[in-house]
Amino acid sequence: MPSDVDKLLKKNRELNQLDMQKVTSHVQREQDDWVLNTLMLEGYDVPFRYSRKKRYMSLEGARVNLTYYPVTETVSGIPMETMKVVRIRRS
Repeated sequence: MPSDVDKLLKKNRELNQLDMQKVTSHVQREQDDWVLNTLMLEGYDVPFRYSRKKRYMSLEGARVNLTYYPVTETVSGIPMETMKVVRIRRS
């Protein structure tokens, strides 16, 4: 029986999955009614972002499983690649 992640990946070809990745940095900041979370992972130089309604414990140093897709944002007129996280779980 396929898992939830397998179903998501099959349904949307742009989605990617990373397992057992170590979080090197976790920043949470208020943005309107949401808390924007930005993760940096060991071996990756692109930020992984997701939003939550409330603050969450720091994931720095933890291992996580992520389902994400690439997004290009414009910051001060400069295009910047980020990863939009749609599912995150502690390993």
